[in-house]
Amino acid sequence: MQLNLTRPIAFFDLETTGTNVVKDRIVEISIFKVLTNNHTESITRLVNPTIPISAESIAIHGIKDEDVADAPTFAQLAPTLEKFLENCDLAGYNSNRFDVPMLIEEFLRCGIQFDIKKRRLVDVQNIFHKMEPRNLRAAYRFYCGKDLTNAHAAEADTRATYEILLAQIGHYEGVEYEDKDGGVTQPVKNDIQALYEFSYNHNNADLSGHIGYNKKGKEIFNFGKHKGKEVEEVFKKEPQYFDWMMKADFPLSTKNTIQSVILRGFDKGNAILKDK
Repeated sequence: MQLNLTRPIAFFDLETTGTNVVKDRIVEISIFKVLTNNHTESITRLVNPTIPISAESIAIHGIKDEDVADAPTFAQLAPTLEKFLENCDLAGYNSNRFDVPMLIEEFLRCGIQFDIKKRRLVDVQNIFHKMEPRNLRAAYRFYCGKDLTNAHAAEADTRATYEILLAQIGHYEGVEYEDKDGGVTQPVKNDIQALYEFSYNHNNADLSGHIGYNKKGKEIFNFGKHKGKEVEEVFKKEPQYFDWMMKADFPLSTKNTIQSVILRGFDKGNAILKDK
């Protein structure tokens, strides 16, 4: 099959220093352009972001500061990229939420008004999620081959969930899964401990995900101005932040988690909040 095109479409992907469109920068850009005759052109470039690449981003894409130290900056590449994307529609995976805003931000920093008003934006992830909804009804149809009647009635939903789990075990038992570090396991089996290990997000310290763990197993903030910083160190330097969190509209599980960090410090004879 070939795409039916009235003008070129550029599929593109960005690797970045982080996920903040305002503060972070591009470290690699790859563009695969399909012309109206379905011939293709491509360009891939490393980019010197002029700021450090976060450890979290390096863990995802593997591009380190030294890899881009001698690469051109985005400002140096911008005229070439603008020309390559001239009169192109844009496409990507999760591109409307991240890649397009990040690309536009980088162009604007260079004084280039990269207008998207006349470009059509195709997000493959949105098509995937809309056509393959990730809800209970869709899962029941996929795994059990049946339509869920009385959906959102508690009893029907719980029985359907039970049937789905049984079907998942039968469907995936013995099937290999590769994690983000390249490790290969067969995690889905008729064993509740194994299913818990595979399905639970062990990077979260609280149920809502406001507090996580870093690679050292220390609690870190997953939100706000202290995102990525260790909870214990923030509270030592800024004890009023603890007071604010305890009074603010956070879930009780989150408040219990940060209180446990404080209590652990007391147990070790190392009071985090001197006045508590």
